Amino acid sequence: MTNQTASEIQLLRETYAAFNARDIDAALALTTPDVAWPRAFKGGFVRGPEAVRAYWTEQWSEIDPNVEPVSFHQENAVSFLVEVHQVVRDLTGAVLADGKVGHRFTFANGLIDRMEVCEFSKSVSDV
Repeated sequence: MTNQTASEIQLLRETYAAFNARDIDAALALTTPDVAWPRAFKGGFVRGPEAVRAYWTEQWSEIDPNVEPVSFHQENAVSFLVEVHQVVRDLTGAVLADGKVGHRFTFANGLIDRMEVCEFSKSVSDV
C-alpha cells in the first residue's frame, strides 16, 4: 500500500465516521468545493458542500442511516470502491434496509470530488 493510498483510505474512514456522527462540517471539510454527491434515497446528485449539507439534513430528518466501511479497493489512480455495510432505520428505530452496497469515491487534490452508490462486485481485490 502506498502512502497516497493509505492517506486516501484514512480520509474515507474519517468521512464515514463524521457522517455516522452527523458531523456535517467534519465530513464536508474532506470534499472539494464542487463535490458531486448522490441523493441516494431520492435520486440524482447534488453539487457543492452546501447542497450536500442540505441533502443530508433532509435525509436525516426522514431516515437514520449508518454506513460502516468493510473493505477498500483501489480502482485506479484517483478512485476507490468501498464495500459498505449499510443499516437504514426509520426515525422510530425500525430497520428499513440492512445489507452491503458499494460506494465509489473519486479524488481530486487529495479530497473527495465525487461519490457514487453502485453494485459491489466480489471480484475486486482488497487494498
